[in-house]
Amino acid sequence: LLTHSEVESVEGFVGNFKVRIRKKARYVSEECTGCGECERVCPVRVPSEFDEGLTQRKAIYRPFPQAVPNIYTISRRGFPPCQAACPIHQNAQGYIALVREGKIKEALGVILRDNPLPSVCGRICTHPCTSACTRGEVDEPVNIPGIKRFVLDFAGEYELPRPEPEQERAERVAIVGSGPAGLMCAYELRQRGYRPTIFEALPVAGGMLAVGIPPFRLPREVLKKEIEKIVALGVELKLNTPIGSGGELTLEDLRKEYRAVFIAIGAHKERRLGIPGEDLPGVLGGLEFLKRVNLSLDPDLDPDLDPGLREQVELGLGERVLVVGGGNSAIDVARTALRLGAKEVRIVYRRSREEMPALAEEVEEAEKEGVKFEFLASPKQILGREDRVRVAGLECLRVELGEPDESGRRRPVPLPGSEFVLPCDSVIVTIGQVPDLASLGEKLGLGFGSESGSELELELETTPQGTLAVDPLTLETNVPGVFAGGDCVTGPDAVVTAMAAGRKGAISIDRYLRGRDMHEGREFKLEGPFESKIRVDTEG
Repeated sequence: LLTHSEVESVEGFVGNFKVRIRKKARYVSEECTGCGECERVCPVRVPSEFDEGLTQRKAIYRPFPQAVPNIYTISRRGFPPCQAACPIHQNAQGYIALVREGKIKEALGVILRDNPLPSVCGRICTHPCTSACTRGEVDEPVNIPGIKRFVLDFAGEYELPRPEPEQERAERVAIVGSGPAGLMCAYELRQRGYRPTIFEALPVAGGMLAVGIPPFRLPREVLKKEIEKIVALGVELKLNTPIGSGGELTLEDLRKEYRAVFIAIGAHKERRLGIPGEDLPGVLGGLEFLKRVNLSLDPDLDPDLDPGLREQVELGLGERVLVVGGGNSAIDVARTALRLGAKEVRIVYRRSREEMPALAEEVEEAEKEGVKFEFLASPKQILGREDRVRVAGLECLRVELGEPDESGRRRPVPLPGSEFVLPCDSVIVTIGQVPDLASLGEKLGLGFGSESGSELELELETTPQGTLAVDPLTLETNVPGVFAGGDCVTGPDAVVTAMAAGRKGAISIDRYLRGRDMHEGREFKLEGPFESKIRVDTEG
């Protein structure tokens, strides 16, 4: 007896017919007894095809009361656009449906299945899920990160899912960097039975989350609690432990003591403008500025450990601050400068507002707080006072927008003779970062050659963009057993993108240590942006 099936074609002749039947997936175990408990608690309702769509039924249902076998079926229409667009494929549709039913605890459980940093994502994620939300075709997308944040704040204290591996693994794994990629990799490895060790160069854990995001966007206590929950699962965290040229340990040392290494050092080396006057006192990098501020405000750090730790507070920015750049970092720096007492903060950007890579809502918040914008202006040189002890102004050129460049945005073209000066007391440059790969050291030993007996060495391969080169499917570098992910591979990117890399790296490391094919069953494809095939009639 074939149920939940369709006849696709019939061929042949009388007495020798061939029938092609498509058996549909039920997404329910064949051991289902038809008790109906699942239908009772299911939070999702869909139009009922049995009543011409005039009524609704649950997404899990029994096709007919007399159905044989008496098994329930789930209506599935592929991945929801929000889930497909999310790099870690959070089931946003699932927890939103549970919130709608008032089942906050259950919604929290759905969130924690895939995300060990939910409060972080609820506050600072760039939310590609919202951009893909089909509701936006009617009026506005669902505020998915806001709902996630509500669930976490409302639920209060929670615990991450405890690891339940088939067996505890003895292989040692080292992770260099405690940013989102490193934390996610550690969490996923722990779920698979490993007890990884994270090495962090800074005195605080979190990487860019801790030093590159201002506290008014991501409170320090929220970040610390989520990191502590990951560590509590059985992850070892070593702070103030740089790996490479700045510390006692090198990658070479890690490869000798650990079976696998995951590099997640982020992108902390700032790009420079390359114009005269950039070395004047009062010129700072955006990340340097935020790092100083964040570390100086951390109540758990002893300022005596680093005499320059609170330098930013003593340094003072002056009354007029210029911020060069148009990304989210520029917005963060500008809003932070206002909070430190600057009277006037102006963002200088060489394109128009429409081309700004910063999130539109962040730009609006900055405007509400009093940040000013100077668009279509390209810095030419930084001017100093006569004594050269401080910045006096920024000379810029007016530009017009030409044809699109490789980024897809229109290229700024300087207008000769259009120079003008913006007076200021400080200039903060936020035009992007690259990984500081030089800090890792130059070469890694690969053991001994079978023929000559001499020790072989190999440099980590890099890309023309200054990032680490990896296999896009496995994230393995050209050095066996050494993997890399996050901003040190992609360049500066979203938190959730780095988390996805951490998960991918953990899966690859697990397969590598078990001697399994790291490519089998894994297809490399770009996830999103997801374009829904659903079209909504908004005109009635």
